[in-house]
Amino acid sequence: MWQALRDELNASSNNGFELITVGLDALGNAGCQTFMEAAQPTHPALIDRHHQLAEKFGVINIPSSIWIDENGIIVRPAEPAPAPPKPADAEPAAAPDLSAAPERLKSMMMEAAKIPSNPEAYHAALRDWVAKGAASEFAMSPDQVINRSRPRSVEVATGHAHFELATALQIDGHQEAAIEHFRHAHELVPDSWTFRRQAWSLQPVGDGPFARFWQGPAPDSPDSWPYEGGWLEDIQREGAENYNAPWEP
Repeated sequence: MWQALRDELNASSNNGFELITVGLDALGNAGCQTFMEAAQPTHPALIDRHHQLAEKFGVINIPSSIWIDENGIIVRPAEPAPAPPKPADAEPAAAPDLSAAPERLKSMMMEAAKIPSNPEAYHAALRDWVAKGAASEFAMSPDQVINRSRPRSVEVATGHAHFELATALQIDGHQEAAIEHFRHAHELVPDSWTFRRQAWSLQPVGDGPFARFWQGPAPDSPDSWPYEGGWLEDIQREGAENYNAPWEP
């Protein structure tokens, strides 16, 4: 869907619109690259193993977007970016076969279906900006971008430092040491789902095809899970309606 959107907007824009996708994944080649290769993108598709994008631009959840104009100026800071809506005449997607999936994964998908999204409004705004540039009502001034951006307190900056150290330790094979710093990052930056999700995905449960998507304690051995929560536990506690901040024009 993103590839089709990129091709459409690149062809229609006066300034050569380009889409750059970045996967935040410490596993690198063993993680999201598999999905990138399956999508065969023609636009730049990168992997950020240390979540530098999150640190530099204030990304706390995925999918998020940052709009940057042809002069390299941010005109909209990090915000939720739902996938493009399917065309009205598109064939409906076949329902996935979850017969072999664990009950936990089925529950996760049910919660994910409750997450609010407004792709029509977001993509109408994106198309308006691509067509009109700085004249678009959705392009923000530098002051508006700063006001909309998330402040960086000492605690948040320290949390990012813990996360960067954790990912470096994980990449070098020191998982037990990494867990301690992931915990500190979660505590200091509690609104970052990217920090939580990354740590959870590095603790696969079992060896099956759903191992990496489990993201939480196994019912038969919950004490072996090194984190206080998990994706299912946290979204049920915080509410699917609060998973992403609502998109604002």
